[in-house]
Amino acid sequence: MFGGSPEVLVRAARAGRIQLFTSPQILAELAMILKKKFAWSGEDVVEAVIAVGRHADMVKPRQRLGVLDDEPDNRILECAVEGKADYIVSGDHHLLRLKRFGRIAILGASELLSKLR
Repeated sequence: MFGGSPEVLVRAARAGRIQLFTSPQILAELAMILKKKFAWSGEDVVEAVIAVGRHADMVKPRQRLGVLDDEPDNRILECAVEGKADYIVSGDHHLLRLKRFGRIAILGASELLSKLR
């Protein structure tokens, strides 16, 4: 589904070599994007959301953040804070522009792979 560096990270998560975090809000946003932006079928969307949920630890953020103008990006920050993540891996330019949120580094997939090697 992803290819390249993101696919390598997904495989590492499936193998238990890296830990992923997600939240109900992030899974809902993922479903909406796959359906509207990429025109995935409902069945494929459900399958993808289940796959992500299966390989990620579910967190329910207690803190609401308003750091960025794009609300879904704030949900990513909330999830990372709640999960005590070391990194946020994203291709989103709003998040990448932050470079860091507190002690959490924000990197692209290839940047994280370089750090892990």
